[in-house]
Amino acid sequence: MDAPDPSSKPYGRLAFLGLLGGGISSLAWASRVSGVVSPFTSAISQLVGNLLPVGGWRIYTISGSMPIFYPNSYALQIDGLVRTPRSFSYEELRALPRAHQVSTFHCVTGWTVHDVRWSGIRFKHLLDLVEPLPSAAALRFVSLEVPYTDSLTMDQVRLHDVMLALDMDGQPLSRPHGSPARVVIPEMYGYKGVKWLTRIELVAEQPTGYWEGRGYDQDAWVGHSNGYGST
Repeated sequence: MDAPDPSSKPYGRLAFLGLLGGGISSLAWASRVSGVVSPFTSAISQLVGNLLPVGGWRIYTISGSMPIFYPNSYALQIDGLVRTPRSFSYEELRALPRAHQVSTFHCVTGWTVHDVRWSGIRFKHLLDLVEPLPSAAALRFVSLEVPYTDSLTMDQVRLHDVMLALDMDGQPLSRPHGSPARVVIPEMYGYKGVKWLTRIELVAEQPTGYWEGRGYDQDAWVGHSNGYGST
């Protein structure tokens, strides 16, 4: 696989790592402090995350701190171009029919974690509950980590191994891995898998996400985007 050419995009690999905030060590900082010094702490914690990966994972944020999930007050809103907007509590999400899979996670910066066991809800089931309007063409995902958003088309979320994940490796998602819910699409690089999900909006046109606005590809197919697979 050819490495991407950083000069071909406004932001290359090093810029991606530099702009990504946080990491494992951000758990040690209070949110108020990290908000003041996040550019500095983001770079330091990202370096720690890359030098000392946990189980092969490097934990990235864009803000320097990770959102905190409160089970009793959390709600996932699904709205936009739907007939029946819904708001799901954490308990309601966990009560929905489950799907399970084992897949490989690929980060656009070049690292991979094999045989990740995910458990969650297929988007087809969620869409059936809210009844998309004919004009809905894409799903916009909004993270609790402001201003992170991304999107997938209706066809992409219906791929056989795309899910709203609630568990990883037999346990509810941890804070670093996106609790309470995250998008999983193994065929695409990890920046499409929005963590700390709080809203899904159905829209008529696929919008530009956080990293796409900084030069990364809208369709982040593993091995065939962002400079990978180029001749």
